Amino acid sequence: MWPGILLAFILLLGSKVRADADDHTYVKGDSVPLYANKVGPFHNPSETYRYYDLPFCSSGIVSDKREALGEVLNGDRLVDAPYKLNFREDVQSKVACSKKLLKEDVAKFRDAVANDYYFQMFYDDLPLWSFLGKVEKAEGKDLKFLLFNHIHFDILYNGDQVIAINVERDPKFSVDITEDKEMDVSFGYSASWKPTEIPFSKRMEKYSKISSQPRHLEIHWFSIINSCVTVLLLTGFLSTILMRVLRNDFIKYSHDEETAEDQEETGWKYIHGDVFRFPEHKSLFAAVLGSGTQLFALTLFIFLLSLVGVFYPYNRGALFTALVIIYALTSGIAGYTTTSMYLQLEGTNWVRNLVLTGCLFCGPLFLTFCFLNTVAIAYNATAALPVGTIAVILLIWALVTAPLLVLGGTAAKSNRVEFQAPCRTAKFPREIPPLPWYRSTIPQMAIAGFLPFSAIYIELYYIFASIWGHKIYTIYSILFIVFIILIIVTAFITVALTYFQLVVEDHNWWWRSVLCGGSTGVFILFYCFYYYHARSDMSGFMQTSFFFGYMTCVSYGFFLMLGTVGFRSSLFFVQHIYRSIKCE
Repeated sequence: MWPGILLAFILLLGSKVRADADDHTYVKGDSVPLYANKVGPFHNPSETYRYYDLPFCSSGIVSDKREALGEVLNGDRLVDAPYKLNFREDVQSKVACSKKLLKEDVAKFRDAVANDYYFQMFYDDLPLWSFLGKVEKAEGKDLKFLLFNHIHFDILYNGDQVIAINVERDPKFSVDITEDKEMDVSFGYSASWKPTEIPFSKRMEKYSKISSQPRHLEIHWFSIINSCVTVLLLTGFLSTILMRVLRNDFIKYSHDEETAEDQEETGWKYIHGDVFRFPEHKSLFAAVLGSGTQLFALTLFIFLLSLVGVFYPYNRGALFTALVIIYALTSGIAGYTTTSMYLQLEGTNWVRNLVLTGCLFCGPLFLTFCFLNTVAIAYNATAALPVGTIAVILLIWALVTAPLLVLGGTAAKSNRVEFQAPCRTAKFPREIPPLPWYRSTIPQMAIAGFLPFSAIYIELYYIFASIWGHKIYTIYSILFIVFIILIIVTAFITVALTYFQLVVEDHNWWWRSVLCGGSTGVFILFYCFYYYHARSDMSGFMQTSFFFGYMTCVSYGFFLMLGTVGFRSSLFFVQHIYRSIKCE
C-alpha cells in the first residue's frame, strides 16, 4: 500500500506542464522548446486532434514529448513544432517547411477552416494559439476559404528568460483552398524579440487578465455578494421563524408534561418512538454517506490547492492529476464513514458494504468513461486515453484506493460505536397519516434544491465557460465563498423540511433528508441542458456525449456530497430536539 501512496504523490508533483528547460533560463542563440499541441473546432473543446492529423509539413523527424498524467487526461499530445525560435534571435522571414498538398489534403484543410479549427502550441511552457484560416464572404459570390501559411511570433524577454509570446496571422500570407486541386504550400514564419520589465514570476498574469471575470470584476463581485446576501437574508428569516416555532413547541410540550401526563401527544413528539427507526436499504444508505463524505473531503482539498495557487492559468493538467490522486487518498475516509454508519445501523455484512461504497461513484464514472473513450477512439481524438494511462489509473486504484478503503473500514470496525438515540424505538412502526401531494418526495426535493441552486447559479456560468470553453477561471476565493454558502443553505433548508415533515407525523426522514439535500445536483443537471442549448455553440455527437456524460457524473457527485450534508445536519437537528423534551 505504501508504494502506491508514494506513486500517487510522485504523479501529483510531476503534473506541471514543462517544456524540458526546467530552469527556463537561456543565453542568446539557445534553442527554446516549442511544441505543437492539438487542433480542433473552436466551439467543441473536447473534440481535439493531434497537430499532424491535419496534413501539416514538418521540418524533420517529429518526436512526441513525454507527458504527465494530468496532461494526458487534459487531451494534450505535444509534438515537436516545425518552427525554430532560438532565444533573442530575430527571424525576418523564413520557410519552415514545404509540402505538396493532394486533393484530399486540401479538402481536410478546407473542412478545418470551415469549422473554425484552431491550433495550440507551447513555447517555454507558455501557451499560444491561432486559427488555421478564415472564410471570406463576398456578395453574389461563393465562399472563399483561405489557409494561413505564415506565422509571426512576437516574443518578450527579461534578461535570460522568456516572458510572453503572441501570434499574429496576416491574411496577405494565405493560400486559397476553395477548390480541390493539388498545390505546393510553403509554411513560413518570422519572429521579433523585445525586452520587457515584467518579472518571470508574473508572466502568467497575462492569461488571468483575459479570463472571463476580471474585465467585469466589480460587477461579478457585486452579483455574487448580492446573490449571497439575498439567500442569507432569506435563510436567516426562515431560521428565525423555525426557532420561534421550536421554542413554542418546547414550551407546549413542557406544559403538557406538567398538567396532563396522560394527554395524547401530537406533532413531532408523537412519533418519538419511530423517528430513530433505522431506514430501509441500510447498506446503500451507508454507502451514500461514505461516498458523499469522501467527495466533500476531495472538494475541500481541491479548494485548498487552488487557494495557494497550484492551479494557475493553463496548468489544467494539475487539476486532473489532483482529482485522481486526492480521490484515491481520501478513499480511507469513505471506508471509515460507511462502515461506521453501517455498523451503527446494525448491519452485518460490512465487507459487502465496502464493495458497494467503492463502486457507488466509481462504477457509473467508469462506465461513462468506457463509453466516451470508445467514442473518442472512433473519432481518433486526443480525448481518447492511451492504454498506458488507463493502466496507471487502474494501478492507482489497485494500490491506493482499494487498500485505503479496506483500511478505513477495518479501523471503523475496530472502533465500533453504537447509535446514540435519545428516544427508545417502538417495536412496531406507527402508520403515517395521509398527506397532501406537496409533502411527497418529488415536490419537497424541488423546494429543497431551488434555494441552494439560486446561490450558485451565477457562478455556474463562469465555471461552465471555463471547463467547456476557452475562458479561464482564476478567482477561486469567490468560488470558495459560494461553496460555503451552498453548504450552509443546503444544511438549513434540509433541516427546515425535516422539521415540517416530522410535524405532520411522517417519521421516514432518513432517506428524505438525503434526497432533499442532494436535489441541487438534479438542478445542476437541468442547468446543463439550458447551458448547452442557450449559452454555448457546442455541436456534434462527440462533444454532446462528452458534455452530458461527464456533467451527469458531476451532478451525481454533487447529489452524493450535498445529500450527505443534508442528512448530517438533519440528524444533528433531530437528535437535539428530541433530547430537549421528555419522551417515555
